[in-house]
Amino acid sequence: MSETLNDEYVPRFARLALEGVRREYPNKLDHVMSGPSRLGSPRELHPAFYGCYDWHSSVHGHWLLVRLLRTGARGLPEAEIRAALAANLTVENLRVEDDYFREPGRASFERPYGWAWLLKLHEELYQWADPDAGRWFEALRPLAATVVEKYLSFFPKQKYPIRVGTHFNTAFGLSFAWDYAEALWGGFRKKALDVRSLQNVGLLKQLVAERARTYFGKDKDYPAAWEPNGDDFLSPSLVEADLMRRVLGAEEFARWFEEFLPGVEDGVYPNLLNPADVTDRSDPKIVHLDGLNLSRAWCMRSIASALPEDSPRRRTLALAASRHAEATLPHVASGDYAGEHWLATFAVYMLSTPSPRSAPAGGGDAVRAMNDGSRLPQSSDFPSGTEFVIKEFDVPLVCVPGRGWFNWFGGTPRPYDPKSLRVDNNWPAESFEEWVGVVEASMKGR
Repeated sequence: MSETLNDEYVPRFARLALEGVRREYPNKLDHVMSGPSRLGSPRELHPAFYGCYDWHSSVHGHWLLVRLLRTGARGLPEAEIRAALAANLTVENLRVEDDYFREPGRASFERPYGWAWLLKLHEELYQWADPDAGRWFEALRPLAATVVEKYLSFFPKQKYPIRVGTHFNTAFGLSFAWDYAEALWGGFRKKALDVRSLQNVGLLKQLVAERARTYFGKDKDYPAAWEPNGDDFLSPSLVEADLMRRVLGAEEFARWFEEFLPGVEDGVYPNLLNPADVTDRSDPKIVHLDGLNLSRAWCMRSIASALPEDSPRRRTLALAASRHAEATLPHVASGDYAGEHWLATFAVYMLSTPSPRSAPAGGGDAVRAMNDGSRLPQSSDFPSGTEFVIKEFDVPLVCVPGRGWFNWFGGTPRPYDPKSLRVDNNWPAESFEEWVGVVEASMKGR
């Protein structure tokens, strides 16, 4: 099983989100009534984000659909997805959503989890050079600006971070805010922002960097052995590290992470490195653990990719990420809405994160060339008798001296079948065929 956005599961994930964003009931409103006149149905209160059981799941369900369209994932009902997005992301619908956020008594509404996903949706639209996306980006701009203002207003007042594994987690909320600020600040010339919005995006980036260092910069020996809690869908330790790898330089982050989770490369946190056991996927809290497995996987993939290529922690996290993905991806479409209204987003986000590539003992230049797509590997690139891991097409291949090549997934070696590889979007078909020939020739020569 591969771990890319061309994964076999992706069309099913798109269908779950497409059905969800148009499904009003069942619905779990988080609505404080200011009086009898403020009673309303989900669609009346939230004409854009009324589906997917709750507001934040609807927001990130829209993100999933935009993400898959933007990345050109295969097997999508594109026309149907565009129609659903166009129906929900109208100027009028989003004006009502913005007005709701600005009402008195809404200061903590969806803070920070829903805020984070709203910015992630706006960021995804910003990065997509598509006429429809441009219109939806503009329609969503006032609400995104309101959310940025809420970040700037609230987080300077929050003295202590919230470290739970659910919606209130501070590190998660700051991580997506950082991504948003990075994307818009770095590329604002593509779509001009008004001066106030541009200033606020710059202030948001500064705020996240300062808050991250203040909240987490001195953390050491994190008690990760205590994870997970019974209804976690985020790992408090890993989302914190995933934030810090964003805001710290590479060398500083490597030092910070070594002190934060010392001994992780030696497997001293088995509860963290192995998937959580999900005993009842119809229970809306227990099924959170499927989300935990997916968010752990995306954190471990991203953290591993930020570590030096020769770091033993990098390999440990990469293999653990594969175990977590393998444990949960088959269960995202479980048949029960308790998980189906939201888990597909976690799966797609996980599949969107970088796949860490481990450098071999020999042939490093060749592997780097493979990884950046500049040329195909040749058998002569690698010293005889070298044991190493190649990560290409998001399928790890392990070469064991005297035994040949193996597909290595979830820590379990399996004889490698070249037909199991699929062409990555960045590689032409003829390159794929040549690559298979190189692998097969290498197998015969060992």
